[in-house]
Amino acid sequence: MSDQEKTQGTAPPEPEEERHEPSEDDDESRMPFLGHLEELRSCLVRSAIAVGVCFLGTYIFKEELYQGLARPLKAAMPAGAKLIYTAPAEAFFTYLKIALLAAIVVACPVIFHQFWRFIAPGLYDHERKAVWPFVLVSSVLFIVGAVFCYTMVFPYAFQFFMSFATDDIVPMLSLKSYLSFSATLLFAFGVIFEMPLVLVFLGRIGVVSAKGLKKNRKYAVLIMFVVGAMFTPPDVVTQIMMAVPLIILYEISIWMVVATEKKKAERRAAEEEEFTDSDSKE
Repeated sequence: MSDQEKTQGTAPPEPEEERHEPSEDDDESRMPFLGHLEELRSCLVRSAIAVGVCFLGTYIFKEELYQGLARPLKAAMPAGAKLIYTAPAEAFFTYLKIALLAAIVVACPVIFHQFWRFIAPGLYDHERKAVWPFVLVSSVLFIVGAVFCYTMVFPYAFQFFMSFATDDIVPMLSLKSYLSFSATLLFAFGVIFEMPLVLVFLGRIGVVSAKGLKKNRKYAVLIMFVVGAMFTPPDVVTQIMMAVPLIILYEISIWMVVATEKKKAERRAAEEEEFTDSDSKE
């Protein structure tokens, strides 16, 4: 057998993979993840400081805030009924929690800004420029959701609960239970009203599309009524009052995602045209 046949018939042996021992380069490759954790910690610390500073101001008006928060309930309670507290420090901690709740609402622009700072490194340059519109819109949507809950849902919800009062059954609600119930509803509506912004963001990164949102509209409506049943009292009126705004927000989200997709398509067409022009010049 000639040397040429030997060369053609046998292939050179595959080199064995070298075992890689841990080195300092591995630690450097892990640094981005540690850097994200450090940035998350910084964002949480800044948000906590903002809430703490706002808390110093809102605690001064703790009694006014309590009166405002309890007004829808007092309007629905029977004559002579009052809120009570059953533990020595319950009233004091209730004032603290009400002031903290108000501080979070006041500091929500800072909280949303820090959230944006955390996710900004994974976005494009033109998306990072939308930081202040994002902060403004997210803050407004959260506050609008809480105000809608306070002005529209609370009166009907408390009238429903107080309708069970009789001569033998007298409502004696504690400050703690009322604050827990009202805070849960306020934050639930505030978060739910962020849906258009969340869907637009998901549309920007390609997770959802307007076509998919339209196709799954009937399932979304069903989920919205389920969410309304979970976060509202067990009567049809308040469930509809939560589900209907969700449906409207969902339709607005579809329209906003369509607009986002059009902008992406126009930007992609402009980039392709620019690339074609540069090739033709060369």
